[in-house]
Amino acid sequence: MRIGYSLWGMPQVPPEESLPFLAKTGYQGVELAVTPGWNTELYSLTDERKRTISRLLDENHLILSAVAGHTSMVELDEDQNATNLKRLRDSIDLAAEMVQEGQPAIMASLVGGRPDDWEPRRELLAERVRALGDYAAARNVIFAIEPHCGTAMDLPDKVTWLLDQVNHPAVKLNFDISHMDVMGVSIDDSVPLLAPYSVHTHVKDQRGIWPKHEFLTPGEGPFDFVHYMKAMQAAGYQGFIVAEVSVMVQRRPDYDPLAHAELAYRTIENAFHAAGVPIDA
Repeated sequence: MRIGYSLWGMPQVPPEESLPFLAKTGYQGVELAVTPGWNTELYSLTDERKRTISRLLDENHLILSAVAGHTSMVELDEDQNATNLKRLRDSIDLAAEMVQEGQPAIMASLVGGRPDDWEPRRELLAERVRALGDYAAARNVIFAIEPHCGTAMDLPDKVTWLLDQVNHPAVKLNFDISHMDVMGVSIDDSVPLLAPYSVHTHVKDQRGIWPKHEFLTPGEGPFDFVHYMKAMQAAGYQGFIVAEVSVMVQRRPDYDPLAHAELAYRTIENAFHAAGVPIDA
């Protein structure tokens, strides 16, 4: 396993600053956030801008671990759904375009909606995810869906139902354990079940139970990262452990994205060492 950082936590820090800083801190990979409001928003990325980001990744010896293209897949309005699916396909195209030699191309997205949308819309969701899997497969991309508290897919049984129902080699999981933790699902219950489906991860820190929860930067809360590392190793996971700083944290008036990235790295690195889990080169 290796340590990565999601640029979700740096919505206004330009890649010219963020990427050298993250590499110097010790991170081995980064996830590119392309949702609206981020300075790397999908449709703002000109060919020149994409070349610049690719050059910065190479110069700083960073791996592009994934593209974060979070967009709802459960909209019922036909026009809005068409817009959303186009954004997801275009995000898949970006992952294919920016993939580095010898690395997998991964595009990650939550599914959207609310918890009570699950039953009436899960078959529709499976149909749309399967179609996106076909699109991704044709471009040698892995489409990684993410469970998320407060959305239609918020619990492990929903995740496994959807992935088993879709049953597509290009559809895997972006496993953010923070969302399982705030749903009251323990490391020992979630990791053995979900890690085998996973190609990418997010980790945060957190306290409380949804909806009265608080997301924190790794190192600020009670989450047992050592236990988590041991569990992920035992489950056979071999990808990136990716720090993600929640919008909850970013809303703080004194939020310093660089300082929080440093804290997250130290926390995760220390957990690797304490767990006796090697950090892969």
